[in-house]
Amino acid sequence: MIILVTGAKGFVGKNLVESLKNIKDGKDKTKNIVIDEILEYDVDTPKEMLDEYCQKAEFVFHLAGVNRPKDTSEYMENNFGFTSELLGCLKKYKNKAPIMISSSIQAALDNPYGLSKKAGEDLIFQYGSENKVKTFVYRFPNLFGKWCRPNLHSVIATFCYNIANELEITVNDRSHELTLCYIDDVVEELIKDLTNCENRNGEYCYVPVEHNVSLGEIADLLYTFHNQPKNLLMPEIPNNSFSKKLYSTYLSYLPKEKASFPLKMNIDDRGSFTELLKTEKCGQFSVNISKPGITKGQHWHHTKWEFFIVVSGKGLIQQRKIGTDEVIEFEVSGEHIEAIHMLPGYTHNIINLSNTEDLVTVMWANESFDPNHPDTYFEVVK
Repeated sequence: MIILVTGAKGFVGKNLVESLKNIKDGKDKTKNIVIDEILEYDVDTPKEMLDEYCQKAEFVFHLAGVNRPKDTSEYMENNFGFTSELLGCLKKYKNKAPIMISSSIQAALDNPYGLSKKAGEDLIFQYGSENKVKTFVYRFPNLFGKWCRPNLHSVIATFCYNIANELEITVNDRSHELTLCYIDDVVEELIKDLTNCENRNGEYCYVPVEHNVSLGEIADLLYTFHNQPKNLLMPEIPNNSFSKKLYSTYLSYLPKEKASFPLKMNIDDRGSFTELLKTEKCGQFSVNISKPGITKGQHWHHTKWEFFIVVSGKGLIQQRKIGTDEVIEFEVSGEHIEAIHMLPGYTHNIINLSNTEDLVTVMWANESFDPNHPDTYFEVVK
């Protein structure tokens, strides 16, 4: 299949093109689609290439358009005018390739942008009917995701960019609610068009996953993400949730100096202990480094439990049930990585068996450390 994408360098276009390339190059093995060539057309593409592309294309994703021109007359000139030019070129070569067009929920409104989008829709519907060509018309709501330009297309892009770069944001009405689609969900839907598996409601197609979120909720979540390197607290991000998609979007706007952040290492003559990550409901992760011959731990918990996972070096983990003399032991090594439960009601330790190498242990506890309720009591194992 030969696919033409207009507006290929725009927000939706770039995300779609990169996903199509992954399919074409065999990197995405989840799609049973053969793509032979991707024809990318944008504002800087030589005009004569449109003729060539319209002869070859077997499917057209028409994403080109404007939504923030210098003059409102450009809305109709670009959103309607170029659509007319594209369809005329396809018709010229009797190319009956299916065509998808990106419209907007504003097409239902009486404003210059909405009117230009509605005119483009009507043109596509007429073209499809007269030429017996299958059409896919999407009225997208607000879109967000990586590669969206801040201060232009999306309030989320602007908020993400500003907060990531320590700039202020303006929220005029925290209760104002937006209907949003995430770019990966949009691209997933558009790729379905290639196999006629689109989601359709009457003459319009739609992205089945939408999120209704207020500006206040968006701002609060973004500041939570912004503070994560300071407090190490990872908020709850359920699968396919808005918060998960927003976090990925926020990270894509981080400047280089924010892509890494220091962690507080608690260092003494035995080695070090460093908290890595805390979660709201699933405990915390840490890394412990023990110097050669050192024993650490020697304490127990009523309710708290942990996993110890040695990733480098050789060690011995000992556990003894409180009130008994029975000790259970586990030899551990970075050469054979395994997780060992630290059992509630058992005092436990970890011993570095090497005389030369550090012992590195990744630890997970079922709850974040609370200094007011540490649930940790000293007692040697043996």
